[in-house]
Amino acid sequence: MILRIFGARVGREVIIKPRVNIKYPWFLKIGDFSWIGEEVWIDNLAMVTIGSNACLSQGALILCGNHDYTRENFDLRVRSINIEEGVWIGAKAIVTPGAHCKSHSILAVGSVSPPKLEPYGIYRGNPAVLVKTRKIQK
Repeated sequence: MILRIFGARVGREVIIKPRVNIKYPWFLKIGDFSWIGEEVWIDNLAMVTIGSNACLSQGALILCGNHDYTRENFDLRVRSINIEEGVWIGAKAIVTPGAHCKSHSILAVGSVSPPKLEPYGIYRGNPAVLVKTRKIQK
C-alpha cells in the first residue's frame, strides 16, 4: 500500500519480502502474483517494469544507472529495465541498465545480465550467456 501511495503500480497478490530497497516508487510497475525476495535492491533511476508471475530472488540488484567513464565529468547514464512475465532473476544476480528480460527467461544465481535475455532462455555467468532453454512442464 505504501508503494502505491508513492506512485508505484502494483498488481494483485504481489509479495514483497523484508528489507527490499526501492529508490523511486513512481518508476516501478509490478504485475500480478510476482514475488520480490529479501534484500532485493531496485535502483530505479528510470522505469522498471516487472511482469506478472515474475520472481526476483534474495539479494538481486536491479540497476538502471551507470556512469560514462569516457567523460571527464563521469556523466550518469540512465536506462529503463523490462522484466517480462514469468521471468526468474536468481539470488544475488544483477540486471544491468537497459536490460530486457523476455518472457519466462532465467538469470542464474550471481550472474550479470546481458542486454537481452531471449524468451525461455536460461543465462549464467558474467557476462551471462545462454546455457539452455527452459522447459516448463504442466
